[in-house]
Amino acid sequence: MAVVAVGGLSGCGGGKRNPSSLTLPRNHLLGVDRGAQGGDDQLRGGVNAYLWRGAIDTLSFMPMASADAQGGVILTDWYQPSGSQDERFKIAAYILDRRLRSDAIRLSVFRQTRTNGGEWQDTPAASNTAADITSRILERARQLRAENGGGK
Repeated sequence: MAVVAVGGLSGCGGGKRNPSSLTLPRNHLLGVDRGAQGGDDQLRGGVNAYLWRGAIDTLSFMPMASADAQGGVILTDWYQPSGSQDERFKIAAYILDRRLRSDAIRLSVFRQTRTNGGEWQDTPAASNTAADITSRILERARQLRAENGGGK
């Protein structure tokens, strides 16, 4: 049975690949976030472009699961800090307004720790984690607006 399976898979390789026929990789998530140009502070979906870009930039250390610029939702995948094998985090960021305000972004931080049995268990994140990340996002958004000449 194993010989048949290996023999069947050997035919899947086909011939040599032509490198010119392969497409270049594209990052669809980060390509969308650069919608603010020439002083625009809103994306088509009605969210603040500087907050959106600030959130993408700030959360870029984590793997992105999905990002919807029109809806203003960013979901990360699980991230394990390099110094910890028994802890991981996930973030959901929601851009709620067209204005660059502190109440225009909401963050949910999810934390899991590994039990002795190796299973992941939900545990609360530190109370200031979401507030600290939100502050960094707001700081980056204001920096982007200043760089773009939008010092309203």
